[in-house]
Order: sequence, then structure tokens, then C-alpha cells
Amino acid sequence: MKKPVIVDARVLAGSGGGPDKTLINSPPYLERAGYQMYCVYLHHPEDTGFQSLQKKAAAKGVELLSVPDFGAADWRVLPRLVKLCRELRADVWHGHDYKTNTLGLILKRLLPIRLVTTLHGWVHQTSKTPLYYFLDRLSLRFYEKVFSVSIDLDQAASRAGVPKSRRVLLENGINLKEFQRRQSATQARQSLGFPERLTIGAAGRLSAEKGFDRLIQACSDLVRRGHDVQLLIAGEGEEHTRLAELIHTLGHTDRFHLLGYRSDLRQIYEAMDIYALSSYREGLPNVLLEAMALEIPVVATAVNGVPHLLDYGEAGILVPAGDTYELRKGLEFLLQNPHYAEHLKQRGLQTIRTRYDFELRMKKLVDVYEEMGLRRGDH
Repeated sequence: MKKPVIVDARVLAGSGGGPDKTLINSPPYLERAGYQMYCVYLHHPEDTGFQSLQKKAAAKGVELLSVPDFGAADWRVLPRLVKLCRELRADVWHGHDYKTNTLGLILKRLLPIRLVTTLHGWVHQTSKTPLYYFLDRLSLRFYEKVFSVSIDLDQAASRAGVPKSRRVLLENGINLKEFQRRQSATQARQSLGFPERLTIGAAGRLSAEKGFDRLIQACSDLVRRGHDVQLLIAGEGEEHTRLAELIHTLGHTDRFHLLGYRSDLRQIYEAMDIYALSSYREGLPNVLLEAMALEIPVVATAVNGVPHLLDYGEAGILVPAGDTYELRKGLEFLLQNPHYAEHLKQRGLQTIRTRYDFELRMKKLVDVYEEMGLRRGDH
């Protein structure tokens, strides 16, 4: 009997984010469990971010399948997907955003496939976001299983009319073998060529919803108050120029660094003494999971799934989103209380090991697929 074929589909702009880390890590786990998973990406052919993500996936032995997508008006996406699903002999369509969820409903009318989806959260806000939310809410009630990466998203699915029997909380997870500290912060700074200063760090797309301007201002206030700190921000995006100008205006080009895209992100993490999340919106951010696994104490805005991740303040310091003063206070508290920072390191690592190991996440996903009867031939 052939293995059940799962097609995980997602729209890509740029080089991806947290959801893509989960996707490209998943096929080997499902293969061992008796499933065949394909990662299908809809992207503009001229967007070089797909090639970057392809390289990351290839390093893990995973192939990404490309579907050209020229935007909302490109009707040719549908026949391309129909052809691909037939060639792959797809049994399940697993959507990961509003567009792949909407397309799944159409594919269901044309092909004998079953529908599941994962909600990752809407963080990049545009003028069209309310429409996307609306389309997502409409499509969810027609999906057999709706996975959510955080409690608030599961509650949103409930409000959209998805009954409890079809909802599954499936939080993100990380590979603990990959994210295991190999050197001290001092050693990491030396190998990377950064000065030996207390280091605050962050990583993510340089976009407005990440609140990096607030983080830069908070760190500037720390310097003004006499703390010898430096700031490292890894990532690329449309806010780069504005953030660089802010750093220049504040007079901190010697100690605040926008690192751009980094392939050595784990080593950048290791150079940090504190990880700061300043976002206005998140689902369940992989960057926090990675930082906590590498024993970095966390100060984070209390948005969406973050409070649950941080045990409502027991595994990290929570601050209000958009509040530069409280963000500075949280960072300063850890700078002034190294014993508490050490406590958060250990509590954070314990949280990841017991609740957010990628193996545990994948076992839960497989259990749901088993309950759906996919390997019994119910597809």
C-alpha cells in the first residue's frame, strides 16, 4: 500500500520565516512515520527568496516544489496545482495561509483530497489584511482539521465556527540537537569579531510589526543611563533604511548593528546575553524557542502566544507591546540582576525541553493523521 501523500502548501515572499523552518524540518519525521510529505511553495518567479529557502532545505535533504504565482489575479495557479496534486497522487492538502486555504476549497471540488490547515497568525499587516482574515475565517469551517500554533489562534478558530472536535493546538517546536549551546557568549563575540560588551540581540524580518525601532530606542536609553551594551539585530526587510537612520540619529553606529541575513544565526544567538522580542504581533515565534534553547534569558512583548510560552512571566520577562519605557525597564532589570537572568536561562531551557521539542510536535501531528485513518486507506 502506498504511503499517504501530504501536500503542505504555502505562499512565500522573501526568504521565509518561522513557519518555513517548521515546514522544511518536517518531511524526514513524517517519512519515518510512514507518510510522504511534499513542501509546495507559491512564489513570484523573480523573488530570489525562494532560492535562498531552497538552499536551506537542501542542506536538510528536503526538496521544495515551486509553483509560479504572479499574484492574486494569476488564475493559472489553480491548474498548476491541480496538475501537481495529480502527479503527486495527493491524499491531503495542508494549507498554511489564507491563499492556500482558499485554493484548497477549490481543489477539494476537483480532486479526491482531504483538507487540513495550520494557523500561524497574521503578523505582516497591510491594507488587504482584513480581507485575508475574512477569507481565512470563511474557509476554516470547511477544513477537517485546523491546527493552531498558539492558544489565541485556537480561540480565533473557535470564534470562526470551527468545533472543538476539529481543532488541534499544535505549537511550534525546535530541534534540540541543532540548537544546543557550543560556546560561551564571550567566545561567540570573539569569533564573530564583536567587542566584549553586554549584548542584547534580536532576529526577524525588518518590518514595522516587529517593533525594532522601540528596541533600538530602549537600548539607546540604556546607554544613556550608563550601561555599556551593544545591540545585534539579524534579518532583512523593508525597514532597514529607516532603522539604520534611527541608529545614526541616536549616535550608536559603533554599538548597534543591523546584521542583515545571516546563515550563522545560531552563533549570533550565542553572542547574546539577553534576547529581546519587541513585536506588536506574533503567533508563536520560533526565534524565542531558539533563544531559550540556547540558554538566553528573554524579555518579550506580551502578544498572542508569547505569554503562554513564557509561563506568564515565569520563564521570561513580559512587557506591553509598543511601550519603550517598560521594554527598557525589563532589559535593565536583567542587566542589574544576573542571578535572576541565570534563573531564566535554566527555566527557559526546561520549558523548551519539556514542551517544545520538535520530536514531540511531530508525534502529535502524526497521532492526528493516524486518527484520521490515513494509513488505513481511509483516504
